[in-house]
Amino acid sequence: MKQSLKKFLQELRFYTILIVIAVILATAMRIFLFTSIIKIPSGSMEPAVLAGDFIIANKQIPGPRIFKNIWKLRYDGKVQTNRFKGIRKVRRNDVLVFNSPYSDNRGKIDMDLSVLFLKRCVALPGDTFSIENGFFRVKNYSDSLGCFFLQRELSQKSQEDFHEDIWKCFPFDSVNYNWNIKDFGPLYIPASGTTFKLDTINWFLYKKPIEYETDKTLSVRNGSVCLDSEIINEYTFKMNYYFMAGDFICDSRDSRYWGLLSEDCIIGKAVIVVMSKDISKGEVRWNRIFKMIR
Repeated sequence: MKQSLKKFLQELRFYTILIVIAVILATAMRIFLFTSIIKIPSGSMEPAVLAGDFIIANKQIPGPRIFKNIWKLRYDGKVQTNRFKGIRKVRRNDVLVFNSPYSDNRGKIDMDLSVLFLKRCVALPGDTFSIENGFFRVKNYSDSLGCFFLQRELSQKSQEDFHEDIWKCFPFDSVNYNWNIKDFGPLYIPASGTTFKLDTINWFLYKKPIEYETDKTLSVRNGSVCLDSEIINEYTFKMNYYFMAGDFICDSRDSRYWGLLSEDCIIGKAVIVVMSKDISKGEVRWNRIFKMIR
């Protein structure tokens, strides 16, 4: 009887240790390597990713992020994060998973941890991005960006083919920047450490990032750009920013509408479809299982 009890306790200890190790390893992988499986609810990234796909993302691109205070994720109205070095930086045309940069309708960057987006990076920090007759362009970069054949379709359409809410784009300023989904920019994408000249016209393009970094209000008063009460003529950005776009460009709420994505919102690069189910038919799309996302 004693031997049986001793054997039971030994086995219990062994399996308890095994379970603890498995939980630690799974948690470490969840934090540092891959996201949990994410279901894609919409077709804004078609044809690369379909509604009903289940994907995972590699956190090693650009590097795993952790919260500075795990018990209090919000501090001074902002989520505070640190990022470990990953295997490489974000590249143009990477499909990224990121937290929504806007948690409310106040028009400020305010990371929403409960909402995930999936979009393609079409411009990096330091790039100058534009849309010319529907085609995505980056200055001094010759390769295509995003879904080229859908951009070609867009180039053949006119304003009359779109609802006004789709046609008009960031920064929604018809006086100085009458940008739309066919003709947009040029827009400089801020890079960390870069000093940018501000004036009474271009300040509005960078209002959200500057206010996010400083927790101050950027405005124009008496013909001068002011950060709170201080007059400024330039600003040095503290963070990197990205321009994100959905492949299905006529039905995607992305940087063309809400503006720049701050680097701390990025979770990782989408890498593979692990499961896929046709939402309308309820059938498994076997041909998409284990399909790499490009």
